[in-house]
Amino acid sequence: MIACYPRAASRALSISDLRALARRRLPKSVFDFIDGGAEDELTLRGNRDAFEQVRIVPRILVDVDQPDLATSIVGQPADAPFVIAPMGACALAWPGADLAIARAARDCGIPYTLSTMATVSIERMASDVGGRLWFQLYVLRDMDFCRKLIDRAAAAGYEALVVTVDLPAGGKREKDLRNGISVPIRPSLRHVLAGIAHPDWALRLLSGGMPDFENVHGLLNDNSAGMTIAAKVGQNLNASFQWDDLRRMRDQWKGRLIVKGVEHPDDARQLCDLGADAIWVSNHGGRQLDGALPTLQALPGIARAIDGRVPLLLDSGVRRGVDALKARMLGAQAVCIGRAALFGAAAGGEAGARQALDILTGELRLAMKLSGTPNMAAAAHGLAPPAASAS
Repeated sequence: MIACYPRAASRALSISDLRALARRRLPKSVFDFIDGGAEDELTLRGNRDAFEQVRIVPRILVDVDQPDLATSIVGQPADAPFVIAPMGACALAWPGADLAIARAARDCGIPYTLSTMATVSIERMASDVGGRLWFQLYVLRDMDFCRKLIDRAAAAGYEALVVTVDLPAGGKREKDLRNGISVPIRPSLRHVLAGIAHPDWALRLLSGGMPDFENVHGLLNDNSAGMTIAAKVGQNLNASFQWDDLRRMRDQWKGRLIVKGVEHPDDARQLCDLGADAIWVSNHGGRQLDGALPTLQALPGIARAIDGRVPLLLDSGVRRGVDALKARMLGAQAVCIGRAALFGAAAGGEAGARQALDILTGELRLAMKLSGTPNMAAAAHGLAPPAASAS
């Protein structure tokens, strides 16, 4: 049983296939934690619907024998227009999932974003994996602790700091509440029974040890296990964080600054004035404000507002390679994937994560051929026509 999942993942034809494998392998509470959204999941569904409603008008008689996926992402070359988005508690899906996904990203030639709530430290990710590494910061009330995290990322050689600004409070994820998911994890009878029903997952979790949020050790002078102090992160999100505070972070961080969680054009303009190097259009994958605008719908307005001043990234709802082409046509430099990569890791570890990236890049290459788009520059500059919403 344990050995069959990587083989099954290697046969997956789509992210949907990997999601189905992850659903079979994981206890319901863990799968729902990864897959679910806030409240009625309106934004979760809307993110995907927005991609499905956009249509491409193909061009013909274009040389697309060898589509070129290579592009620039926030000032550095990448082999494809994808970025791994930050994800917390990945080790619940597969032991060492953070490292597995990061290695797959490195080998695919794309950036990987390490979450504040990753289950591997800033330093270990840099020393064990390398590649293009970005560090994502959750803004906490303890600003001294935030500054220490920023300094650690700089010392470890991270290329970019990604400051998440759309999380003044945690969203109401009712699936997690109904499933008894809490941080810190408090095992209950239902969790024990779920482990018995999913022996492969339970054995891997036991062999790998309980996840430990290493980057938040010492928060509020608490040096207990990371799973315990992780609860304090949610209780200490900084709802008072404002423009002047972000400006001070810009002054502290000497590398590229990316601001994540933007949907309003006026905010995007102000971030350009502040000195952000890139803007990450995101609604946190539908996990926070239910009813927020789907990111693909927010993208064109932001692109018009900033008029090319800085690159735009986009996440939430990306499940097909053609989604990257649609987003590129509407103004994004690259799309960022979270759940899609984690479904792969949950289904088969590093091999599954790599399969997820292979699926997406393969689908994108085929979509470029079929749409008459020879390279990413063609999509960005309109040699392929802009996408239009279906009525």
